[in-house]
Amino acid sequence: MLVALIIACEVGFWVLLAAGLALRYLARMPRLGAAVLLCEPLLELVLFVFTTLDLKNGGRPGWTHGLAALYIGYTVGYGHYTVKWLDGHAAHRWAGGPKPPGTKYGRARAVHEWKLWLRTLVAAAVSLGLLEAAIRYVGAGVDVDGIRQWQFIVLRIVGIQALVAATHSIWPRKAPAGTTDRDAEDPAGLLKR
Repeated sequence: MLVALIIACEVGFWVLLAAGLALRYLARMPRLGAAVLLCEPLLELVLFVFTTLDLKNGGRPGWTHGLAALYIGYTVGYGHYTVKWLDGHAAHRWAGGPKPPGTKYGRARAVHEWKLWLRTLVAAAVSLGLLEAAIRYVGAGVDVDGIRQWQFIVLRIVGIQALVAATHSIWPRKAPAGTTDRDAEDPAGLLKR
C-alpha cells in the first residue's frame, strides 16, 4: 500500500507541475498556475502522515518506509529547484522569455555542481532525520535493518555527489575551441557575484 502511495505522490508531483505550468503559460492564468504549483508540498505531507500512521498501526519498518523518507528528503532538497528550473524553460518555450542560462564549462560548472551537492546534503539530512525518527518511533525489539540500509544508501548518495562535484573542480570541462564569448565560461553569471 505504501509503495502505491509513493508512486501516486511521484505521479501527482509531475501532474501538478505540468498542470501549473500549462495554466501559467498556455492558458495565461499565472495566479491559478502558481496556486497549483503551491499544492506540491501537500503531497509530501500526505506521504509523511501516511507513513507515520503505518508505523503507528504496527507496520513493520522496511524498505518502503526508507523510500518514503528518501522521496520526502529529495523533495525538500530539490523540489523548489526543479520547479524553478522547469518554470524557466516553460517561460522560454511558451511565453517568449529569455533562454535559461546553463553552466557547462569551467569554474562556473564546478560552482554549480557544489551547489547541487549542498542540495543533496539538505535532502540527505531530511531523509536521515526521518529514518532515525522512524527507528526511535518503533522502539527497541523491532527489526529495523531495512531502515538502517536506507541510511547507508543516503550517505553513499552524498558521497557520490561530492565526487562528481570534485571532478568538475579538479578537471573542469573546457569550452570548445574558438569560443571567445565570456558567457561560455560563465553563462549563469555566477562568477560576477
